[in-house]
Amino acid sequence: MGMNILVAHGGGPTAVINTSLQGVAEAARASGKVDKIYAARFGAEGILKGDFIDLTDVPAEVIARLQNTPASAIGSCRRKLTEADYPTVLEILKKFEINAFFYNGGNDSMDTCNKVNELAIKEGLELSVIGIPKTMDNDLEVTDHCPGFGSAARYAAVSASELALDASGLPIHVVVMELMGRNAGWVTAASAMAKRLTRCEQLTYLPEIPVDVDKMLADIETGYAKGNGLLVTVSEGICGVDGRPLADTGIVDGFGHVVPGGTAQYISDQIIHRLGLKSRAEKPGLLGRCSMPYVSPTDRREAYEVGRYAVESALRGESGQMVAIEAVRRPKYISRLFLTPLSGVANAEKKFPLEWIEDGNQIADAFFDYADPLMGEDFPQYAFLR
Repeated sequence: MGMNILVAHGGGPTAVINTSLQGVAEAARASGKVDKIYAARFGAEGILKGDFIDLTDVPAEVIARLQNTPASAIGSCRRKLTEADYPTVLEILKKFEINAFFYNGGNDSMDTCNKVNELAIKEGLELSVIGIPKTMDNDLEVTDHCPGFGSAARYAAVSASELALDASGLPIHVVVMELMGRNAGWVTAASAMAKRLTRCEQLTYLPEIPVDVDKMLADIETGYAKGNGLLVTVSEGICGVDGRPLADTGIVDGFGHVVPGGTAQYISDQIIHRLGLKSRAEKPGLLGRCSMPYVSPTDRREAYEVGRYAVESALRGESGQMVAIEAVRRPKYISRLFLTPLSGVANAEKKFPLEWIEDGNQIADAFFDYADPLMGEDFPQYAFLR
């Protein structure tokens, strides 16, 4: 008799989360050791209800299409399980005779994974629990980077470059672009590629450094005066020197996090009213994490591999672990997978290195040495006629 496995998604989806799901399903089928492949509908919500999708006999061609499908094909959620929920989770796992559980998500999801593993051990349940890393924020500890980041970073880099060309082609206003990233500025940092691909002036602000709005406006005024156009890119979660977000929706999500938003519009309003300059606020928002045309080949490949490796690890009897990535970038990019204890990544947050931020609003070359192979290095080459 083979194993029954369960996979679930937690938190915000990415452009490649379904590719990891494909890796799980195809590895399980290829093993010859898995009877049932279940997926929880809408993550933790589906687990609590026993609302599972049976992927066991889904045609192979449909599973293969997952790599071209954005967002979460099985649904996700921002439900943070409480202590009162875990006995129900355990009963559901027993009811469906689940032998291996895979949770694909970020640091909150790894916390859920870790608690399920600890409870299974306490109750004597033979259950392999493996975390699959996923977050465009790239803020999971231990792993070199997270599947989902490379594609989101590529989107930020190319989209910012397109806005920069527009700003310099008609330099009558300051363009302020807001990108996702509540506490970690990895994706917004990638937008600084625009300064390397275009001739537009650019300022970039990450949440790792509090923003002095007066100094920001002075720098904006100086940059705009150069006449080359000005693009200001900001993380949605940047705070002022008082520690408060520049913009706050007043909404708290299911994980207890304040939902940021409106930062670009706030800054744009300040530019208009305090500097007397025209300004436009741009916010791609969810497009930054689900756009398929911007998927990085490296990101897609590694997303598949972490899903496959999770299944292979469970079949070897591993548990209480998250799949992580180790990478070497010189002389050429090479990555390998390994396991790291869930307890070391649960609820931990990896911030953008302060030494990669120069003058408070410029991104150092060291970041691009790190990020280029993850984003895919074949960026567009633009024509400059002026």
